[in-house]
Order: sequence, then C-alpha cells, then structure tokens
Amino acid sequence: MLNFKQPIIIGLIIYISFTLLSCNTKQANPKEDLNKKPNIIYIMADDHTAQAWGVYGSLLDTIVKTPNIHRLANEGMLLNNVFCTNSICTPSRATILTGQYSHLNGVYTLSEALDPNKENVAKLLQQNGYQTAVIGKWHLKSQPAGFDFYNVLPGQGRYHNPILRDSVTWNQGGKEYEGFSADVIAGESINWLEQVNKEEPFFLMCHFKATHEPFDYPERHKDLYKDVEVPEPSSLLDFYPEKTNRTFQGQILDILAQRYANDKNGRYPQDADSPEGFNIEGLDQTAIRKKTYQKFIKDFMRGSTAIDDNIGKLLDYLDEKGLSENTIVIYTADQGYFLGEHGFFDKRMMYEEALRMPFVIRYPKEIEPAQKLDDIILNIDFAPLFLDYAGISSPNWIQGQSFRENLTGNKPVDWRNDFYYRYWLHQPHRPAHFGIRNERYKLIFFYGQALDMPGAINENTNPTWEFYDLQEDPKELNNAFNDPKYQEVIAKMKQRLIELKNQTGDTDNAHPIVNDLLEQNL
Repeated sequence: MLNFKQPIIIGLIIYISFTLLSCNTKQANPKEDLNKKPNIIYIMADDHTAQAWGVYGSLLDTIVKTPNIHRLANEGMLLNNVFCTNSICTPSRATILTGQYSHLNGVYTLSEALDPNKENVAKLLQQNGYQTAVIGKWHLKSQPAGFDFYNVLPGQGRYHNPILRDSVTWNQGGKEYEGFSADVIAGESINWLEQVNKEEPFFLMCHFKATHEPFDYPERHKDLYKDVEVPEPSSLLDFYPEKTNRTFQGQILDILAQRYANDKNGRYPQDADSPEGFNIEGLDQTAIRKKTYQKFIKDFMRGSTAIDDNIGKLLDYLDEKGLSENTIVIYTADQGYFLGEHGFFDKRMMYEEALRMPFVIRYPKEIEPAQKLDDIILNIDFAPLFLDYAGISSPNWIQGQSFRENLTGNKPVDWRNDFYYRYWLHQPHRPAHFGIRNERYKLIFFYGQALDMPGAINENTNPTWEFYDLQEDPKELNNAFNDPKYQEVIAKMKQRLIELKNQTGDTDNAHPIVNDLLEQNL
C-alpha cells in the first residue's frame, strides 16, 4: 500500500527550507539590511543662499522653481539656524572637512590649500570601511586626500563644458566634459555610484559650481523667469552706510552693474529680458540698481533651478536602486549670499544673509518627514555628524559636535546657545572682523587689519563695533551699538566674545595688534 503522507511531509520540508532560504537571502540584501551602516550623500552648491531655495519664507519662495528641494524638505528636516564660521568658499569647505575653525585648519582666505597630510572626515570614514568620493567643485587647491575617487574642477572651473581632474589627469590638465557643469557633476556622481560595492557603505560629496558668480545656467533655462518682475528686498536702495549706522561700505550692487556693462568677453550670461546687452547709459543711481538686481536675481534663480534638476536626478537614482531608505541625503551651500539686501551682493560679512547656511537632511530611518529644527548648528558640526552616523567616535582634533540627537528631537541639555565667527580676508570696504551671535543678539568687532593674510589689502581701517537685536530688527537695518537701552547686554556680550574666542583657540598670539585693539575698544 502506498504511503500518501510521505510525499506530503517531504513537500512541506522542501517548502519550509525554501522559505527559510528566501528569508535569509532577503536579510542579506544590502538594500533592506536595517543593521547596515548608512550611506551618506553630501550635496553642496556654491553660494546657493537660503533666499533662493523656495522653502525658507523669502521674497522668492513663490517664484523660484525648486521642486526637489521642496521634496527633500517634505521628506526630511529643514534646519533654520545653520551658520558658517568664516563666510567664504575655501575656508568653509576646509572647515566642513576638518571640523575646525580656520585658525586651526590653516585655511583662512581664498589662497591657502588644505594640507593633504592633515586629518579630515573623509580619511576617517575611508579607514572605517566607507567607499569615499568627491566630485565637482573642490576649491582647496591641493590634491584631495581621503577619497578613493575624485574628479574635481580646477579652481573655480567652467560653467559650460567643464574640465575635471581625477588622480590620473591631475597633473595633465584634466579632461573636458560636454554639457552644463551641474549636469556633468551629477552625471559623474551617478556614474561613481553605479560602480560602488553596494554591500559596503559609501560617502559621496557632490559639489556643484552653481550658483557662483557669473551666475550662469543651462540653455534650457534661458527663458525661465523672463518678463517676471521679481520683488525687491526692502534694503535694496540702501546707498549710504550712515542710513543704518553701518560702519563699512560693503560689496554694493553698483560694482556688479559695472561688471555687467563692461563685459566684452561674454563672461556673464546674456540677459533673457535684454538680448541686446546690459546697458545702463543715461540711468540714475536708483534705476541702475533696480535693473542690476533684476538681471542678477533672475540669473541666480536660473542656476538654482539647474541645481534642483540635478538633485532630482540623484534622488531618483536612489529610488530606482532601492537605496533611499538607508542613505542620508544632505543638501546645503558653503555659505549664504546677499541677494540685494543692504544693496549688497557676495558674502563674507557676519550679516544674516551671508552667515546662514541653508540645510536640509533626509534619513527615513531616523528623521520624521516635514520637520524643522531651530537649534544653532555650525559647519564645524558636519564632520562629527557624519562620523556619528558611521558609528565612529569623533577625535579630539574636531571642534564641532554631532547634532544627530538634535535631529531626532532630543536636544542635549548642554547644546550651544551662542557661537563665535571670524572673517580674515580684509578689504577696506569689507573689513576683517570677528563676532558673537546668540539666539537674539549679534555683536561684531571690525578690527580692520590685513595681518599679512594672502589676498588681503594692506590698507587698515579704524576699529568699529556693530550690534543688532535680531528679534526687534531681523533684517539688521539699525546698528544699535550706541543705543543706551542695550549697553548692559553689549557689555555682557563683549565678555562672552572674549570667552568664546579663547575657547576656540583663536588667541591671536601671532597678531598682538588685534588683542591690543580689542582691549582698547572694550
């Protein structure tokens, strides 16, 4: 007699074995391994200030086209109070990599190289099993160190048909790539992602050249914002420092107007609203500034949208490969930028528009969607955050601290409520200065000395103070340093400024003139 139970039992055994095997295979899939170290994609643009992101409540929010930045903000967390410690490209990039202020990492101005032998966060991640790459704008002059792969722009690089240099072509001038720089940089980043071992974590720094002057954009966006009258900041027509008790002239838009008008070599993109060229003949000072602003802001937004296009390509790639859940995506800029506020363009100063770094982070495993954070974060904190996510302790040489707990709503009880800032590249119309900002007030000391810094102009200016109540005067339109009602606050902030300066190790022992000036003006 046949035993009908036997094949049933055998079939159950085969089925159970196959099911267990399938489960084990599923757990081993790097796309779904919950215990796997997270990948990190750090995307950064040059000068892409918060006002042009479309998500920070600025004048441009209803005009600028940035759907993928909106997507990141909706799927992650937008940080409202991220600040740089030296608002200029090269020093900020060095600080992000080292977690140190300029006086410790040795990159003070636009002229110093980051020492390849110096420790940096990429080296630590690389040493702990991360595949590392930097693609796009490097701007630190020396050969990148700590990266398995790099392909970077020489210097500022070109907007169109950029040249990129990797380890093979570093000393041979690099290789030309066809297309707009942001498109090329995102494409090369995706090419690298295609080649990484998906079983191991990766760390990618994708750095766009846009939106740096000359504010160029791809051909597809040349008519974007055409015939649109962009609203002006309230301080656009601030022609004279005395109006607000400001103590320096600043980088005024009139300088950019002359650059536009004198551009004979096509450095700046042709104005879509004025294809015949930028002509300011016969216009008065107000008309020139208004016309300059309209061209400047539209070109800037066109570059913003080109960046956004390529953020979208990177996000879509992660989705297609099943990597989104386990990949931390950050988008930021190396500092802020003036878009006509105070009549300025460029950055460098400790005013809010230049000091702030827009910042959004998405990490589905830990960060709830559509969140905002108001804690004070600095660019010295980026490196320890990366290390924290990678399960690596921050070494003593890093001055910042991880804000991973802040991102989950668990702000440490000892988290900072103020910070120290210093800008070194002295010019008479933009004096060297340092200062302190807390949750309400800002105090700045313009010491005005070149200190033999490379690129500084050796024409010193008289030391001055500026003070702002950011609650009463958020646009910093009134230097209230001499206002009697703030004298007690100012006295306390002066002492706190000295404390923070010393705590960061910025002693100025090599520049006794600075300490003398500070002591004489306390």
